[in-house]
Amino acid sequence: MDRVDGLTFCQLQDRLERDGVRPFHASALFRNLHQGAGLELESPAENWFRGKEITPVEQALVTESADGYTRKYLLALSDGQEVESVLMGYPGRHTACLSSQVGCAMGCVFCATGQMGFRRHLSAGEIVAQVRFLNERLAEREEAPLRNLVMMGMGEPLHNFGALMDALEILTDTRGLQLRPSRVSISTVGHVNGILKLAEVPKNYQLSVSLHGASDEERSALIPINRRWPLEELLAACETFAEKKKQRVFVAWTLIAGVNDSDDHARRLASLLKGRPVHVNLIPLNVTPDFEGKPPSEERTKAFHEIVRREAELPVTIRQRRGIDVDAGCGQLAGRSRS
Repeated sequence: MDRVDGLTFCQLQDRLERDGVRPFHASALFRNLHQGAGLELESPAENWFRGKEITPVEQALVTESADGYTRKYLLALSDGQEVESVLMGYPGRHTACLSSQVGCAMGCVFCATGQMGFRRHLSAGEIVAQVRFLNERLAEREEAPLRNLVMMGMGEPLHNFGALMDALEILTDTRGLQLRPSRVSISTVGHVNGILKLAEVPKNYQLSVSLHGASDEERSALIPINRRWPLEELLAACETFAEKKKQRVFVAWTLIAGVNDSDDHARRLASLLKGRPVHVNLIPLNVTPDFEGKPPSEERTKAFHEIVRREAELPVTIRQRRGIDVDAGCGQLAGRSRS
């Protein structure tokens, strides 16, 4: 059973009623849990709440990037497992990169989390607890709370769909932290069943899909899940999502020197995506110990960008790299083994 801070508002109401407490107390309890509101609770709710636990996370290590804007936290969970969360500062806002699993079962060859294998899912409370922890660190610095969340840390978020949806429901609830769903991005390596389920969720979260190969052969060599859900199925699921949500899907392409960064790769990617409701996000590879690949040069990256932009007639951006010097970049998180 999840701890009380891992309950959505409706789940909290149900738990109160089941425990003989009138469910109207849920509003004050929820605000206390997620806003730190310090509201005075009425006696039945106070007595009920006194015996409940919230999800514990403890800082095991913090590393700060030389960029001055990125901090990576190694967090210890109640069973001794560890995950990493990244706090990124931008002008006027902060973004958190959160983990959804300890390890990952997807096995992407260039990803440090994939290289460590799968250990377990995080609970909804453990996902929410990362946000609470990071907001507490921001408050200590007298800085504004988190504005944006990206589910791009350790794990495949859509492989842990139920806990992820409960956590995001809690975090975007207007009675709690009030984060806007449009400021939450969920990154997947191509979990088609999860994409189709996400398309049916009432709230409109952003979706980012890792592509990295313009053919099934090329993509399967980098992302083994492509053998289960090949490109045709994946792109069809993305179009279903985009149509239902009336929004573009972000397509991530990690550029690996000599592997998928040539002019020919750019043209084939442009041909594959032209006319589709997507925004292309190019990411020069972040190096990991168990993958020999290297990022391309800045000139090669810009050339790839220009070909895709011109021939696909789509928005194309090069992602700003953050925290690479402390292994806080995309694909570099792996807990204490990298810290």
